[in-house]
Amino acid sequence: MSATQTGRRFLVTGGAGFIGSHLCETLLASGGHVTVVDDLSTGRHSNLHAAHAMGGGRIELIESTVSAALPVLAARHFDAIYHLAAAVGVRLVVEDPARAAETNIFETAAILSFASRTRTPLLFASSSEVYGKGVRTPFQEDDDLVFGGPTVSRWSYGLSKAIDEQLALAHAHRDGLPVVIARFFNTVGPRQRGRYGMVLPRFVAAAVTGQPIQVHGTGQQVRCFCDVRDVAAALPQLLNRPECHGRVFNVGGDHPITVEELAERVIRVTGSSSTIQHIPYSEVFGASFEDLAIRVPDITRLRAAIGFEAHIALERTIHDLMTEHARAPEAAA
Repeated sequence: MSATQTGRRFLVTGGAGFIGSHLCETLLASGGHVTVVDDLSTGRHSNLHAAHAMGGGRIELIESTVSAALPVLAARHFDAIYHLAAAVGVRLVVEDPARAAETNIFETAAILSFASRTRTPLLFASSSEVYGKGVRTPFQEDDDLVFGGPTVSRWSYGLSKAIDEQLALAHAHRDGLPVVIARFFNTVGPRQRGRYGMVLPRFVAAAVTGQPIQVHGTGQQVRCFCDVRDVAAALPQLLNRPECHGRVFNVGGDHPITVEELAERVIRVTGSSSTIQHIPYSEVFGASFEDLAIRVPDITRLRAAIGFEAHIALERTIHDLMTEHARAPEAAA
């Protein structure tokens, strides 16, 4: 991170969440001042303990939704905005698709209008879910987006994120808003919680307690995982480069692994005696649930823009999650 970040002021929505809290630490390490807006619906005060220890008086938490906080924020100056606030997790989306869609669309529309008034550079955290069922592998940023029918609630998250992307790019075109869209692919690491359906913390929690690791479906689904600390380091680099403004970037790793292989690796790294148990999707998410067999990003554009390479191996991520669970099992659940 460049020393020119020193003294700059950043707004991070969703900054008490999994990815957001790591981003806050990245920005504080650069010398910046960080204002976090988070309603703590899925974020936690404890996620910001390290940031407070690092930044002291340079970090502030406003406990609020984004739209409700904007009147207070209107009197402040920010050098950049990172919009990570969103409904997260497959389980949360399937259980309450209306809330997920409304949160993603209305809160994003509010922060985009706020940023556009002052043309404050904004990074919008999108998701690989916008690819829907996908048209080819690996996924490329300019691919068509193909979703299932509206009666399948599983697609509501991806649809809402796709609308958010369109809104962000429309503000860039109409208002000159410097915006970057980052599509996250299976980000994993410390502070991620399994209760919202996130696969790796679920597997690690089961492994360290000797419980069966429950693999949904056949286990042959292919995914690419990237440690949150690598992802957080990439985001300011994207927003700091004017040539990245107005563009979409896949952000993640590109080393495929099946979910079954992931479970086996968790057992090996943790030294667990756990067995692997296959659970049909219908038992977990209902009869209408649909999932992708393969989700692999093409990160050529990201590499060309910032020279991105993931440095943290999956084994280290698993080990760090294991350590976190041993220290505070209730926080890791």
